Amino acid sequence: MQLSFFKYQGTGNDFIIIDNRLEIFPKNNTKLVAFLCNRKFGIGADGLILLESDTMSDFKMVYYNADGHQSTMCGNGGRCIVAFARKLGIINDSTQFSAVDGLHSAHIANGLVTLYMNEVDEIRSKPKYHFLNTGSPHHVQLMEELDGMDVKLEGAKLRYGLYGQEGSNINFVQKVDNDTFKVRTYERGVEDETLSCGTGVTAVAIAMHHYGNTSAEQIHIETIGGPLTVSFQKKGDTYTNVTLTGPAEFVFKGEIAC
Repeated sequence: MQLSFFKYQGTGNDFIIIDNRLEIFPKNNTKLVAFLCNRKFGIGADGLILLESDTMSDFKMVYYNADGHQSTMCGNGGRCIVAFARKLGIINDSTQFSAVDGLHSAHIANGLVTLYMNEVDEIRSKPKYHFLNTGSPHHVQLMEELDGMDVKLEGAKLRYGLYGQEGSNINFVQKVDNDTFKVRTYERGVEDETLSCGTGVTAVAIAMHHYGNTSAEQIHIETIGGPLTVSFQKKGDTYTNVTLTGPAEFVFKGEIAC
């Protein structure tokens, strides 16, 4: 099979995106997805995304981790598929699409994609870390210094040691000032540090606000791959109107025999 694909990245979080409205992609072939995401033998990416037709919204997003398995919501992937949908002419500057965690709205302005994330009403806290779900499960741990840290080694210890085989994404956080934080993330499914994680920085911003590390409701996040902004409103115990904003850029298109 000759497969056409597009490559996108959002602050260094990179994705293979395939227009699957004709349902040509073998969705249960985990080995094929893992091969395509492999950086040595395939195209190379943190994940693979299918854009499909949907009766309830403009399109449907189906997301796979680099290990080949369908996974939970990906924030940067969501922003990238919105940019891709506009490139295809499916949408203009605003959209509503469906994903594994429900419907999401998004809009594009000034080269940035803003994605509305799900509300968060439950955050679990331990002495050294917080845990919450922002479409994907996230461990958030405040650190004194991130530079020089072996995120793959320390992230894997927590991913398996605390959360077992199902696992959690692991976010290490350093406070810069009241509304700015540096974040490095170990992603399950990739099983390595990624340059950025959308649901991860969303979890960090909400956790830092919830536990008094910031009073701001617009948080600037510095990832290795670039800056992202998370905004929200707190109503009672619920974080609502949660948005993730940043660039989502087309890299290249191609074909691969598989």
